Amino acid sequence: MKILVVEDEPKINKGITKSLQDRGYAVDQAFDGESGQNLALLNNYDLVVLDIMMPKRDGLEVCRNLRREGNTTPILMLTAKDTIRDKITGLDIGADDYLIKPFSLDELAARIRTLLRRPPLQSADLLRLDEMVLDTRSQILSIEGKTIDLTLREYGLLEYLLRNKGAVLTRDDLLEHVWDRNYDSFSNVVDVHLKNLRKKLPTKYAKRIKTVWGKGYRLF
Repeated sequence: MKILVVEDEPKINKGITKSLQDRGYAVDQAFDGESGQNLALLNNYDLVVLDIMMPKRDGLEVCRNLRREGNTTPILMLTAKDTIRDKITGLDIGADDYLIKPFSLDELAARIRTLLRRPPLQSADLLRLDEMVLDTRSQILSIEGKTIDLTLREYGLLEYLLRNKGAVLTRDDLLEHVWDRNYDSFSNVVDVHLKNLRKKLPTKYAKRIKTVWGKGYRLF
């Protein structure tokens, strides 16, 4: 899953980004509202973490503009303001949740998981395919009771395939949701990581990640 973090304080932005990357998310960063809004409109994110007090354009304006453009990506707003009126304003203009600074990175991660469970990305913490179970809280894959060790990128690929089971996903789809925007779009990075993922899975599950020639991949 791919997240955009829009926060002007470098230390906070870096801390949030590293925490989310350590949990298996692909993360892009923006340090002002204007660049954050541009990235959110240009790319296909699964969630936006959006600070309110920022240079060039505040988070409330960014949120309002995104919703006016028809962007329905879940937005989690961050702010030092803790009045009821501020919370109501943020929610009324289209934010999905509101977290007061200072906050725990564990709580931020929990809020993000909750938002990603809502439609259209509705799912449980446990993603299943027969006897294969991916726990999105612990990031542990188990198959018939046996734990399979995955790299963070392999985990991200499998999670996105499971969340979109049955759909044909292009390489661009996988790059957009599992890698940050610094990837080399002309490389075979998707194919390499999927090959490695298949090697780690029992044969009957590896075969269920089907290559759809000329299109992409499908988990069935």
